[in-house]
Amino acid sequence: MTNAISARFKLDYPGFGLDVSLDLPGEGATVVFGPSGCGKTTLLRCMAGLERAPDGLMRLDGEVWQDGQTFLPVEQRAVGMVFQEPRLFPHLNVKSNLCYGLTRVPEAQRVLTLERVVGILGIEALLERRIQNLSGGEKQRVAIGRALLRSPRLLLMDEPLSALDVKRKREILPFLQRLRKELKIPIVYVTHSLNEVLQLVDTLVVMEAGKVAARGPAEEVFSHLDLRSHLDAAMVGAVLETRVAEHDPAYCLTRLDYRGQNLFVPKLEAAVGDPARLHILSQDVSLALDPPNRRNSILNVLKATVVEVGPKEADNHQVDVKLDAGGPLLATITKKSFESLKLKTGTRVFAQIKAVKTMTPDQV
Repeated sequence: MTNAISARFKLDYPGFGLDVSLDLPGEGATVVFGPSGCGKTTLLRCMAGLERAPDGLMRLDGEVWQDGQTFLPVEQRAVGMVFQEPRLFPHLNVKSNLCYGLTRVPEAQRVLTLERVVGILGIEALLERRIQNLSGGEKQRVAIGRALLRSPRLLLMDEPLSALDVKRKREILPFLQRLRKELKIPIVYVTHSLNEVLQLVDTLVVMEAGKVAARGPAEEVFSHLDLRSHLDAAMVGAVLETRVAEHDPAYCLTRLDYRGQNLFVPKLEAAVGDPARLHILSQDVSLALDPPNRRNSILNVLKATVVEVGPKEADNHQVDVKLDAGGPLLATITKKSFESLKLKTGTRVFAQIKAVKTMTPDQV
């Protein structure tokens, strides 16, 4: 996946500064994650052309939207935007709201049809409804549809689920996942929700205090040993990309294949061969030098090798150990256990996983 987006912005405000330099892929979902006030929305506004950073750069597939000589206003950029609030026209029905986006694009430049967008978002039954008669989740789907019908080359989404309750988030997440999989345009998605990150992310950008703290594939970023200072303990761990191998109805389990090794999770509503993304907290991984015996309740054990060890701080009883289990895995163990096992780079271990969280929309 080649980098097609280059973004360089520096802005100074009283009490806050944005200083970002990013090269992002030309497809899939880039999720910009971080606490409130870290600069996520300001970054998106700069990318859209809603805010102008002096001497900034915004380039998409070689086309310059902003540099030292050029600044295209938002209406001249092939960008679709979705905000926290849907911002629909209340005097128009759903179809007319959607067609507003469509008619803003010359016919020869349209790459998405009304029928395709309506099908992806599952809003066929809503077309004649008035906006006042829609739920929050339905309104947001219509807002997404209107943005898509502008045939954007870049879709920017600023916390589109933050104003929705849990039920509406569960309703809309599958449609966002379809967008990510089916559309060949890059999506930059801002959120401070870890669950949204894990369900949608291809490339992860972690921001803090106006700067990029980490950037890369989610499975790599979450296992960075230096990321603990930017994430709380409920986030530090690993993201594993697996596939459904088989279902075991007798025990209500699903066996997943992770690069030739097995992991068991509560039965998933998924077909054999479907992908499944897991989140494994570092605090839920213990290490052993010998294979566990059968008199053990832990089902999930991965063969792994120690590749890196975090700092052993004097005032902390724990240490982070980065493993290679076919992909990055992180374990947080006591310094006493670390010394007892005589762990070092290259040591082969068995990673015993006490808890596995599968990332599906019902876990928002």
